[in-house]
Amino acid sequence: MFGLTGHAGQTAAARRVRVPVEFVLQWDDELVPREGALALFDELGSREKTLHANPGGHLEVPDFELDASGRFLARHLLRRA
Repeated sequence: MFGLTGHAGQTAAARRVRVPVEFVLQWDDELVPREGALALFDELGSREKTLHANPGGHLEVPDFELDASGRFLARHLLRRA
């Protein structure tokens, strides 16, 4: 998962990302401002990136996002193998 870490100081690193990204954003995150997370998503250099936005605070990531992350990893790791 990418996204729950915020934006400050990560712009240059985000631009260098070239692998597929699944970015998770909690819409009402009290630790990472929505605008910063969206700006970080925009900076990602990956040609394949997906944004998953969910209502709720920082620690309220829905359980189904863990399943989605597992499928994302399996899909991309198996494709590369």
